[in-house]
Amino acid sequence: MERLDRQVDAYVSWKRDLIREITRYRSWLSHNRLNSDGVDARLDRALKLLRTDHITLAFVGEFSRGKTELINSLFFSEYGQRILPSRAGRTTMCPTELFFDPRATQAYIRLLPIESRLEETSIAQFKRTPQAWLNIPLHADDPQRLVEAFAQVASTKSMPVHQALQLGFQADALEASGVEGEVLVPAWRHALVNFDHPLLRQGLRVLDTPGLNALGSEPELTLSMLPNAQAVIFLLSADAGVTASDMEIWQQHIQQLDDGNRNRLFAVLNKIDVLWDDVAGESYVQTAIDRMQASTAKQLGIPVDGVLPLSAKQALLGKIRGDQALLERSRLTSLEQLLCERILAQKEQLLEQQVVRQVIALLQGSQQILTQRLGKVREQCELLDGHRQDNGQMLLELTARTRHDHNQHHKRLLQLKTNQRLLQRQGELLRATIRAERLDEHLTRLRRSLTGSLTTLGINLSILHFFRSVEQDLGALEQEAALANKMVSAIYRRHNEENPLHGADAPLFQLAPYQRELKGLQVKADQFRLQLKTLLTEQRTLTRRFFATLVQEVVAMHQRLRQEAEHWASEALLPLMQHSLEHKQQLEAHMLRLKGLAQDNQQSSQRGRLLARYSVELEQQLAQAGEMLRVLRRPAPIRRLGKVVAIG
Repeated sequence: MERLDRQVDAYVSWKRDLIREITRYRSWLSHNRLNSDGVDARLDRALKLLRTDHITLAFVGEFSRGKTELINSLFFSEYGQRILPSRAGRTTMCPTELFFDPRATQAYIRLLPIESRLEETSIAQFKRTPQAWLNIPLHADDPQRLVEAFAQVASTKSMPVHQALQLGFQADALEASGVEGEVLVPAWRHALVNFDHPLLRQGLRVLDTPGLNALGSEPELTLSMLPNAQAVIFLLSADAGVTASDMEIWQQHIQQLDDGNRNRLFAVLNKIDVLWDDVAGESYVQTAIDRMQASTAKQLGIPVDGVLPLSAKQALLGKIRGDQALLERSRLTSLEQLLCERILAQKEQLLEQQVVRQVIALLQGSQQILTQRLGKVREQCELLDGHRQDNGQMLLELTARTRHDHNQHHKRLLQLKTNQRLLQRQGELLRATIRAERLDEHLTRLRRSLTGSLTTLGINLSILHFFRSVEQDLGALEQEAALANKMVSAIYRRHNEENPLHGADAPLFQLAPYQRELKGLQVKADQFRLQLKTLLTEQRTLTRRFFATLVQEVVAMHQRLRQEAEHWASEALLPLMQHSLEHKQQLEAHMLRLKGLAQDNQQSSQRGRLLARYSVELEQQLAQAGEMLRVLRRPAPIRRLGKVVAIG
């Protein structure tokens, strides 16, 4: 994975440069007396986003499609053997996350017992409770001990059928254990693997999922983990094509994740080595692969270039043997290229939108204020040159003029602060329509209804009513948001009329993404409650599983929406406040400088030299701002290479 390694390294270096320049900008603001609490808070969030950012690749597919073999070939070939358990049949029995945790003192595997499904606690909540997991230390310098440790992930246990049903499994999808009336189920619900690998160290995370049975019985996978992945890699087998169970996984759990953006969903047509035929020749093999690739793309409804034919087994073998020809024939490089040019490009674009553009806008505003300050100083230098015998009278006049400008800006700042208070009151109305207590009321009503319902119809109606109630709250929020957006637009319009050189677009509160997310969760709720195996599950178990999955996602969405409403109400006028405050601070600095010069007994020429020195200092500060802007505007690594793939 040398290409991907280089590109991820370039991506991390780019983020490091952004962090350095944003930190430098904060110091620059302080030095030039242009800092404020609002800007500090925004820069803090930008830095936090950059420092906690990571890229998640999710491998999904039915069992025996080669997901784990592909992960072995991508990340563990240097050990000269398979590290993750990969053999014929079912090997990955529980979802497995691979990542690097810099805070941990040792590599480890943490395993969550399958019985935890009987509790109302989600996997995300369990992650905050280390004592709930079995911890197995990993010894990276001992491949054999690594293999033995990873083999624990594939452990199974025997239990009665009725108990397996309570855990959410489908009995007909499980293997008999050899004990009458019992079946084999995974011993573990989830696995966390902290491992020091160059790509994982750079922030790459990998999610390896089992087949259809696990996806259907662990809704948190399809409601939270897969939607949050930057790329979902759907594994198929060239010797089987798209089977009925493959299509069921695609339609039920993956297809709807595209969100209008096909660049995060693609299929890997694995095991193309079964089509290799040295007798028929390479041309015949290529035609067969092309035909299967086109057929797969048509069945899944994705572009042909979204289907990547390769052989994970031969890629692993080629890497272990150092056989470059075999590695090339395995076509693993096509996956590497796609990861570089699509997933990383998408991630770069997201950071450019969420961080870079906002910081550039702030920096440009600060640069403009300092440019105006420099213009004032140069103007004063010229006036002093023309009135060398004024005995300080001209400086006094300049001070009076500056004080008048300062008073005007002070009045504008007071007006903006009044508008800020009005907007904050409107923000309180926004938050009141979606207050946490109101959601709790909906949840209490839903819990009571689900517990008291004796029929499938009653359960269905309870779930529908819950989503309708949340949807109505968002409808009320939409009305309040429209009033708030109207207020902000009017304030910005007035500011732009008074400051034509500092025009700015009003940042409007956007509710549509949350409405789409709620609608998507409702679709998932419909699928969840209408699945036959769910409705046949013991009712109390259904209630617990529903709250541990769908409802937790609604709660998380609700919390993010409240936070955004709060941030928006406090920051919508920040660019205008920053502009006026910086201008006011600029004029105050001028008054102090001019007052000092006017009180000085030196000659006008000496005063002129002091102003000229101040002018040089401002020029240096502006040069620093220009350098910061140059670095921030530098294209992200993928765009720099000129290999951008259009991202919707």
